[in-house]
Amino acid sequence: MKKKDLLIKAAQLYGFDVASAREVPGHEGSRNLVFLIGTDSVLRVSSLSDRNIEDYEAEIEYVHYLSEGGADVADSVPSVKGDRIEIIDDKAVTMFETARGDQIANHGYRYIDGVPIDEYFYLTGKVLGKIHALSKSYSPIHKRFDFFDKYNENYFESLIPDDFFCLHMNMGRLVKDRMHEILEEMRKLPQNSGNYGMVHFDYSDGNYNIEYDTGKINVFDFDNCRTCWYLYDIANLWSHGLGWIAWNNDANERRAYMEKYMQTVINGYRTECSITDEELEHLELMVNVVLMENIIDTFEVMKTAGKEFDFDEEDSYNVKCLVEGFSWFGFYSDIFDVESPFEVEI
Repeated sequence: MKKKDLLIKAAQLYGFDVASAREVPGHEGSRNLVFLIGTDSVLRVSSLSDRNIEDYEAEIEYVHYLSEGGADVADSVPSVKGDRIEIIDDKAVTMFETARGDQIANHGYRYIDGVPIDEYFYLTGKVLGKIHALSKSYSPIHKRFDFFDKYNENYFESLIPDDFFCLHMNMGRLVKDRMHEILEEMRKLPQNSGNYGMVHFDYSDGNYNIEYDTGKINVFDFDNCRTCWYLYDIANLWSHGLGWIAWNNDANERRAYMEKYMQTVINGYRTECSITDEELEHLELMVNVVLMENIIDTFEVMKTAGKEFDFDEEDSYNVKCLVEGFSWFGFYSDIFDVESPFEVEI
């Protein structure tokens, strides 16, 4: 079905004017078509090639549950028939509220005038804590997939060829062996209802907007949500805090800044959700998991696009950190260079 015909059908199902629809450019490898509908709604058209309708039902159920529970998330909008998912030409079509506010990137990473940046860090933790607190009492009708359903040895072996060439040598076996080690480390972690449940899995400034008049944060894009350790979302947020101090030449000062940043995030988080100091001792491992996921995503995007696995300076940096054991994205080690941050010569 052509894009125009699909929009016409969606407009009938969701009751909007086709003329109000504007396509939003997607990132490379995205499975979704996204359209802004006026200023209040977003239409998402999702492929069923690697997910089934139950996966999308589980996502929408979770998002609606969070919204009903008082989390600041962009809820789904039912169709004219009252359904939150419609199927058009073997595609899952869903409408969401527009997350109010602006991306901090669109403001040059400047926060509200006169308000300390620490307040922003605190609020990112608080909003995430509310989501996780609700997850702890979540009993879904539709069960979402688990971290290990995708991230496992068999998948890594099928995705990454042994002859993957990077940093002037065959790295495929080294990459996969290190990923297998990380999985084994993860399987040794305590797993219970207090530390493991539904997570966003991509909680970062690219997936929430800030209302600059109030500071309110509104979260969207739960497309990657799944069950995992809650600590994963915190680790991902840690990785997105690196840019605030990446300009500093002193590794000790970078570490001190990141520790203060993380403590501020956790202080906000704990106003809504409990997390023990013992759980936080595993943050380093979970940051390595985030690094691993970033590398897997690079392979997936290239494979989907039909490209050779030709890693650039940034992707190669991630591989080097992984196989050579540089934790914390190499941020506190000699591998990190402020002149070309998170890159390595290839």
